Amino acid sequence: MGSQLVYYQFSRSKVESGDWSHFLGLYAPDKLPTGLRLREMMNSFVFCIEGWDDDPREIHMVPEIRRFYSTFHRVWPYWLYFCNLDVDTMGAMTMCCLPSVNTMQVDGQTQVRATCDPLDLIEFIKRDFTPMNLMCERSGMSERGIYDRTKAVFNYFNLPFDVAPPPAEPASGGYFATRNGVPQPKIGRNDPCPCGSGKKYKKCCGNGL
Repeated sequence: MGSQLVYYQFSRSKVESGDWSHFLGLYAPDKLPTGLRLREMMNSFVFCIEGWDDDPREIHMVPEIRRFYSTFHRVWPYWLYFCNLDVDTMGAMTMCCLPSVNTMQVDGQTQVRATCDPLDLIEFIKRDFTPMNLMCERSGMSERGIYDRTKAVFNYFNLPFDVAPPPAEPASGGYFATRNGVPQPKIGRNDPCPCGSGKKYKKCCGNGL
């Protein structure tokens, strides 16, 4: 999902001063589009930080970067919607926001792996689903689209996801397959009830729906 990737780099001076004004000038909520254009932006952002290439520490162990991403997240908490899930950038950003992160040397590899308390990670993701869903609603995304993005986020963080998908939506034209698989027209609540009672659907068979 998503269209062309947006690579946004924060310079070391911006990180150290906590300055994301240029980014917000482009992508603050009041600058973002709605509808299809916003749907096309989902999964398209890749963030990076410049200036620590020679630092042997992982970014979540650098106090300035941890402070920057933690504050940036409070200002712009839409990572689960916009960040690209095909790269590990959002994972590193998330680690910067968690209260306790450790590193573990992996046998046979020169790189280390970051570890955290799973409950801290789940709580972080749980809070972030609210702003993610706001963007989904603003973009007019279907229930199935929201479900698929939610599942992709859980998979990204290697968390279990056992929620059943939402019911199928009506096909184009407003038809539901309701009688022995034969498409039937969608019934409005103020339409005559198809049972032939002469009452409105909402006052008859649709009462309570």
